Amino acid sequence: MITPELLLQELQTAFSKHKYGAEPGELYAPIGYIMSLGGKRFRPLLTLLSASIYTDEWQSALRPAMAVEVFHNFTLMHDDIMDNAPLRRGEPTVHEKWNANTAILSGDVMLIRAYDLLLGIRPELMGKVLARFNQTAAEVCEGQQLDMNFEKRWDVTEAEYLNMIRLKTSVLLGFALELGGLLTGADEASLQLLYAAGENMGMGFQLKDDLLDVFGDPAKFGKQVGGDIISNKKTFLLIEALSRAEGTYRTDLEYWINAADFDKNEKVQAVTKIYEALDIRTFTEQKIREYFEKGLNALEGLPAPDGRKIPLWQFVHQLVERDK
Repeated sequence: MITPELLLQELQTAFSKHKYGAEPGELYAPIGYIMSLGGKRFRPLLTLLSASIYTDEWQSALRPAMAVEVFHNFTLMHDDIMDNAPLRRGEPTVHEKWNANTAILSGDVMLIRAYDLLLGIRPELMGKVLARFNQTAAEVCEGQQLDMNFEKRWDVTEAEYLNMIRLKTSVLLGFALELGGLLTGADEASLQLLYAAGENMGMGFQLKDDLLDVFGDPAKFGKQVGGDIISNKKTFLLIEALSRAEGTYRTDLEYWINAADFDKNEKVQAVTKIYEALDIRTFTEQKIREYFEKGLNALEGLPAPDGRKIPLWQFVHQLVERDK
């Protein structure tokens, strides 16, 4: 029987064997490096899980699924340059290990190699796949630009933030699920349900990231808890706190936001207490549940035998319950 674990193992094997190019080494080594850093690989996994609903020959979706992951890592390589991030998955970012120019150029080649991985798609499907891939890629860029715009604003609303993470994160998950169905013969109504499931799960996933950064277990989360608070990153939690805080809560929150010299642990503890007092955690958890329920409802409505949907159901529940 197909399981998420089996498909993930197949993906890991395929990535370990895949070659992106050889010469010049300075161009291709960074690609191999960032792809070797791992990550959850759940975007291509969603494509394979979706394909396995409609066919036992899910291997036909393997290379297109890999294209989704290569594209995702291309965006990470360029995002790290824009954010001047020193680490990615606990290791030096490409622009730190090499330099920014190399990271830009290697990222460009990654995008090209993502298209290479789509070349084996059946000709009658190629036009639609490329149109959806291109639309999704443009939306991811739109989301990144909005995220950068928000860095200069302190009046970002909840609706604006949710739209930004929808574009930057969720549309790619929607496309990943839609792609599996598209490659294996799902009808238009089913494709729309698959996309809705992925998009809503993506929203829940990103909001869960925001929540875990503040309230996660450091031993499980894999990075410093409170990092978003330290850097004043505009997350769902901070935006909600700014919209709710009054009196001393408002004064204290603005103090920590504007403080130039501070003890990191003290700031994290102080802002976390404000979040707790304003019930931000409970509200965020409710929002996360709403999005995951929408995703699960979309899968529930998918006209396919329940037995074929079990592996995807299993994986979705892992996403819902994750603590890291």
